[in-house]
Amino acid sequence: GAEFGDAKKWPEEHFVTVAADFIARGHNVWIFGSPADLETGETIRVGVEALSGIKSRCINLAGKTTLLDAVDLLSLCTKVITNDSGLMHIAAAVGCEVLAIFGSTSPDFTPPLSQRAKIIRLDLPCSPCFKRVCPLNHKDCLKTLEPDLVLANTYE
Repeated sequence: GAEFGDAKKWPEEHFVTVAADFIARGHNVWIFGSPADLETGETIRVGVEALSGIKSRCINLAGKTTLLDAVDLLSLCTKVITNDSGLMHIAAAVGCEVLAIFGSTSPDFTPPLSQRAKIIRLDLPCSPCFKRVCPLNHKDCLKTLEPDLVLANTYE
């Protein structure tokens, strides 16, 4: 999720594809977020189980942890794939390898501060717009940022 608004949220189906790939490679997936992200997290979890055919390797923690719990749990993660969000900054601060997905915002202003962070974004004429909701009603800066691009940057 992203408290700033929907224009910062990579599509759920893209997260499903990436998470299912991680599970196929033997990893576990934890979904983090606030109580407002519980439904989104559950949609991703259900999609991952349907795509991977594997249950209980994708856990939705959105809305189920305190911020301190999330900090502790993120410190145990090896890779974090995230929207531009507060949890992105926490993941970078605790030393995770971070793949930060930017759409409506700019990494020039709010990058994850870590040598282990990688920015993933498309250089579209409409991005960054710095809007909470896509003013063009298409969110192409995130929708057209395909899971394959994220996965290629994850396993290089």
